Amino acid sequence: MKLILLCCVFSLAFVAAPARSDEKKEQKKETAIMTEPKEVAVIKTSEGEMVAEFWPDVAPKTVENFKKLAKSGFYDGTAFHRVIKGFMIQGGDPLTKDESKKARWGTGDPGYKIDAEFNKKSHERGVLSMARSQDPNSAGSQFFICHGAPKFLDGQYTAFGKLIKGDDVLEKIATTKTLPGDRPEKRMNVESIKIVPADSVK
Repeated sequence: MKLILLCCVFSLAFVAAPARSDEKKEQKKETAIMTEPKEVAVIKTSEGEMVAEFWPDVAPKTVENFKKLAKSGFYDGTAFHRVIKGFMIQGGDPLTKDESKKARWGTGDPGYKIDAEFNKKSHERGVLSMARSQDPNSAGSQFFICHGAPKFLDGQYTAFGKLIKGDDVLEKIATTKTLPGDRPEKRMNVESIKIVPADSVK
């Protein structure tokens, strides 16, 4: 009888071990995210400067992709090509660097797509989220900043950060006069997007 009980205990311990191992991996992952130096994006535009924090806890790959593109200068010289007051401002298309390609603005990407990371963060004013086509996994470089609170996008678009500074700049861009196709009449230029330590921004 004792032998049977010991065998049962051993079997339970053996089965439970992988679960504990998975838990430890998750804990290590969470700890790594928490201990990484916090960085923010400084978005310098023709209308002023905005600063955004990131949410790597809910969209790690999206944040990593945005930072990689910004650090390479990918976004420098682009523009917010689609503006809808009360909804959002959209940018990140490399084709907007070239005025002769206006007809194709909104179709550009970095040459690859990233998988969606839908999460429970709500689309509220100031939230950064990835633009995409009908395919959920079709985001690349284009992003939008919510001007209103389009919560109907929740769970369908990857929210990955939020403005912590520059709401007045968001307001200027979002309320600018637009032409057909929601294109700003005046160019809303993105001079640069820099990734810097959070404690370096006042």
